[in-house]
Amino acid sequence: MLRTAAILTLLATPLSANPIAEILCAPSKQMQQKLEQQFRSARAASGMRSPEQMMEVWTDQRGDWAMVVRYASGTSCIVAMGEHWEETKNPT
Repeated sequence: MLRTAAILTLLATPLSANPIAEILCAPSKQMQQKLEQQFRSARAASGMRSPEQMMEVWTDQRGDWAMVVRYASGTSCIVAMGEHWEETKNPT
């Protein structure tokens, strides 16, 4: 939970009464640097949502994760975050 609070202050965005509605955005370069350097996270997965949007999942060694939308405009937004990320393998 401490990490979640730290990410919420990442961009000094004021908290509202409904934190689920809160989306944290920053220039993509700044978002990437914060996730890599301050939170020791790495991009674990990514996929194209549309020609203008990439979805990324960032994780750290403790299992904390953040889902980020990277826009072609140069902005990235954290749209979800949580704990206990676990890699799974597809059944064969």
